[in-house]
Amino acid sequence: MQKPKENAGLSDEATTAINPRAAGPFALAGAALLGGGFVLGLLQRDHLAYFLHSYLVSVCFVASLCLGALFFVAVLHATRAGWGIVLRRIAEFLSVNIATVAVLFLPVLVAVIMRNHWLYEWLDAERMREGSKHYSELLAIKRPYFQVFFYVARSVGYFVIWWALARFFFTRSLKQDESGDPNLTLQMERWSGPSLLLFAVSLTFAAFDWLMSLTPEWYSTIFGLYFFAGCVVSGLSSIVLSAVMLQATGRLKSVITPEHYHDMGKLLLGFVIFWGYMGFSQYMLIWYGNIPEETVWYQARQTNGWALISLALLFGHLLIPFFGLLSREVKRRRHLLAFWAVWLLVFHWIDLYWVVMPSLEQKRPQFGLLDVAVALGILSLYLAGLALVAGGKSLVARKDPRLGESLAFENY
Repeated sequence: MQKPKENAGLSDEATTAINPRAAGPFALAGAALLGGGFVLGLLQRDHLAYFLHSYLVSVCFVASLCLGALFFVAVLHATRAGWGIVLRRIAEFLSVNIATVAVLFLPVLVAVIMRNHWLYEWLDAERMREGSKHYSELLAIKRPYFQVFFYVARSVGYFVIWWALARFFFTRSLKQDESGDPNLTLQMERWSGPSLLLFAVSLTFAAFDWLMSLTPEWYSTIFGLYFFAGCVVSGLSSIVLSAVMLQATGRLKSVITPEHYHDMGKLLLGFVIFWGYMGFSQYMLIWYGNIPEETVWYQARQTNGWALISLALLFGHLLIPFFGLLSREVKRRRHLLAFWAVWLLVFHWIDLYWVVMPSLEQKRPQFGLLDVAVALGILSLYLAGLALVAGGKSLVARKDPRLGESLAFENY
């Protein structure tokens, strides 16, 4: 691989940095919103059970944005894809912001350390104490896995892995902006394969620990793939939305073209279908097997108001965006694609709400002001971290050997 020449056609608009001072207003707004959500949680008088569940929904949502973007970065390197170079720096910003998510995840770890069984049922010692009226033999069998220290250690390990992978690609990409050394590209390509394997294992177990263990007697071997599909859909949507918003401010206008949006739209459509396939596969196998320990999870999501949310996901997360993204014109028009990106981000949050909240054994969904405050608060703090990460840095990998290929990219 030869050392690249400077791309003469790359104007200064591509490198216009984001002002890191933008983090301040986002941080203040996030802290205020989360504080308000916490007060509303205290007023519930339920040992903060609803607040913690709502918090888990939104912190897993912002984590999924990072993980989907990290997957995109690693796949670009693994496949040596030149078309996505102009979008890769945006994905790198999103992925390395997993450090902010790690900080946001601390309240969940504190709740676990304090053995708040209102969040995770397996923290209730009575559930594993033989002779207790709440004793569960299935939970007793899983006791070695459901240990507070082990859970915390695993969760910390996941964030260390993701941060290390994101940081590996990000720092070398920035270093290449200065040196133009093509060997840095070779290093990233060489390690992209092992990175994807490590990413897959860690994400799967994180889905088991954080989400599936909310109903600890239930299990699904497909659940990790289901969460992965949602992560990629949300990650791709975030990249598209970020690109459109940057272009709206005058940045990257001649760099990211309809050709790039077209390919992002195709990827987005593909993973919308993949999410639907994973959801159907999980449901079909459990329905066909008809084993009480498995069907209990879906039973809670097919009664009362939860059945309406199940149908909303079927149409809103699969069927409607499937037909909406089929058209070539939609994928090539950035504002239309941005609409579907926002649509899918909203339904991804609803999907996580549908996964988490029924574990509270509510008769009906109780979505309200608390959920809005927590979701907007966590998102604001995530955006504050993103502004700090991206502040002062080039928005494009200026000296990547394949940048010229990406700038001239056309679909055929």
